[in-house]
Amino acid sequence: MPRDRAWLVGLMLPSAAFFLVFFALPLGRLLLVGASGDLGWGAYAAAVTEPRYLRSMLSTVLLSAAVTAATLVISGVAGVFLARQQFPGQRLLTALLTLPLAFPGVVIGFMVIMLGGRQGLVPAVTEALTGERLVFAYSMAGLFIGYIYFSIPRTILTVMAAAEKLDPQLLEAARSLGASPWQQLRDVLVPGLQPALLAAGAICFATAMGAFGTAFTLATKIDVLPMVIYTEFTLQANLAMAAALSFVLGGVTWAALAFARSLAGNSVVAAA
Repeated sequence: MPRDRAWLVGLMLPSAAFFLVFFALPLGRLLLVGASGDLGWGAYAAAVTEPRYLRSMLSTVLLSAAVTAATLVISGVAGVFLARQQFPGQRLLTALLTLPLAFPGVVIGFMVIMLGGRQGLVPAVTEALTGERLVFAYSMAGLFIGYIYFSIPRTILTVMAAAEKLDPQLLEAARSLGASPWQQLRDVLVPGLQPALLAAGAICFATAMGAFGTAFTLATKIDVLPMVIYTEFTLQANLAMAAALSFVLGGVTWAALAFARSLAGNSVVAAA
């Protein structure tokens, strides 16, 4: 074997071993466990056809997509502003916006309860104003707010890094040619930030699909797939279906990441 090829193989061995031990073997074992129940391999068909599981999957996908869209809008505006504007307290504001990175999902769930729970701030204010308490913490609305809360820090840092690399002369040229602010946003800013937005959006979607801590804290009326998997595994003692649902959830998440990579190429891979 030529020396260069032997050197290349030597460099690839640690990566191959890591992939085998931490990805291929666990996923292969999970796949087999999913087919070990009474339904056999039919458990995977049940995971995408059984009304309860299908409804949970659709709810999870729609919630994750909505969280991703809202996060990209909020973080895109805030990230571009923070990257291109200098003002007193800028670093403090950036630190506060990224503070949720330090909080686990359970803590964020309790924050949502303090905001919209039965004894939370919003119900107390709405009761004082209208006589009725608006409680939303234990619903999809509460989970939506919680997911946005922990998604913004990851996204805003990615957008800020991309916005700092944009050539300001492009915007100046667009202004000199008479472009309106909307045209500058559509034709300069968004195309320039597109790889970063796709990368951040893919990670945001994948995180929301599999997030468990916040959903577990707010799980009174929430039927998302991570909670269904937890119920099948603990309350129903149905390890095979829990494994099948986990595999399907991973497949959907991987497909979303692959789709983002296909849209933006290597830039998404690098950012992810």
